[in-house]
Amino acid sequence: MLGEYRITGRRAAEIAASVERGIADGLLEPGQLLPPMRELAGDLGVNPNTVAAAYRTLRERGVIETSGRRGSRVRSRPASSARDAIRVEVPEGVRDVSTGNPDTALLPSLAGVFAAAGERADERPVLYGDPAVDPELARAARALFDADGVPDGPVAVTSGSLDAIERVLAAHLKPGDAVAVEDPGWGSLLDLVPALGLRPVPVGLDDEGPLPDEVDRALRGGARALVVTDRAQNPTGAAVTAARARALRSVLAEHPQVVLIEDDHGHHIVDVPLHPLAGVTDRWAVVRSTAKAYGPDLRLAVLTGDPVTLDRVRGRQRLGPGWISRVLQYAVVRLWSEKAVHARVVADSYGRRREALIAALAERGIEAHGRTGMNVWVPVADETGAVAHLLHAGWAVAPGARFRMNAGPGVRITVSPLALDEIETVAGAVAAAVGGGLVRRYG
Repeated sequence: MLGEYRITGRRAAEIAASVERGIADGLLEPGQLLPPMRELAGDLGVNPNTVAAAYRTLRERGVIETSGRRGSRVRSRPASSARDAIRVEVPEGVRDVSTGNPDTALLPSLAGVFAAAGERADERPVLYGDPAVDPELARAARALFDADGVPDGPVAVTSGSLDAIERVLAAHLKPGDAVAVEDPGWGSLLDLVPALGLRPVPVGLDDEGPLPDEVDRALRGGARALVVTDRAQNPTGAAVTAARARALRSVLAEHPQVVLIEDDHGHHIVDVPLHPLAGVTDRWAVVRSTAKAYGPDLRLAVLTGDPVTLDRVRGRQRLGPGWISRVLQYAVVRLWSEKAVHARVVADSYGRRREALIAALAERGIEAHGRTGMNVWVPVADETGAVAHLLHAGWAVAPGARFRMNAGPGVRITVSPLALDEIETVAGAVAAAVGGGLVRRYG
């Protein structure tokens, strides 16, 4: 059953750790069946309840899954093996267009705003018991949400979008619940869901966002939450259109109990309007991070939603980190008030490079996607071969396996490191890499 690997330990924590070590070392493979609890307890000389507790811990971490009498097995993509590990080593001299990072030339200077934030903190130090959210930040964030048609609701601040999504899921769901996620989609989210002990349900999408029929199928199948990227979807660049938003709202209206989470990944880096879905279901949240427009190290996201969800998120946050640094919040308020990032300029810069690459690939008979944002998604027939061929040609791209569950193979190319005069070279390398194995399927 386990080959030569032997699970060890006397306590539940030790047994769970032993299983995770086996997975991390590649000695326990995805899908591999684990010993029945009583059998393993006998081998280890421990009470079966000890093994049951270890297996329960592993399930809650998303490492294993249990199917009644069919037993427990290693998840197909266990949470202990993050998708970020699915990458290529970039040798010296190879251009890296795999990272998903913004163009640093488009990021604002942070020195002045942090100096001003520090001076403000000196004048009015934040102490224990002070409000977690700076009132100015809350007003500014709420005004931006209002301008985009997001329903009224309180505001919270988290350490990035993933932190916000995790807190909303944890506020409403329990281990074993299903979460509908975009496929292909954000690799970190696809890792997070099973790590919380939840079950990801893939939902297909096109350039206009999640497909309504697939969302309906997932929700009718019992998914208790749906996560949608409104703009600049990673990795495909999809953005929800007005027509698609109407169709999705119609589907969601049939499932008011579903927790809806919207990640506006393209805030301040795209120039297409936001078409929010929020307000149809009883429980909802809309998240905006500062990472892409102001820099990944500016670890802050603003979150709004229905009062119950926000109350639970803020209450649990008080029991953990307490709050996100008010100095950081002051700096973001200053960046917003000074209009340190001109969204249209940023969107145009990414758009020219993205559209040029898509057009150059189309001229070579290759389908590619990238309606908004900084990434282009290229479906391929042989993902491993395409990645290897491009690396040999001097280009490191992101393997599609980092972003997909049931979707077809592909590669993601980040355009932010590219100059316009490099586009033809990249397109030629991609054409040579995919050769005759072209596919014309989005996911």
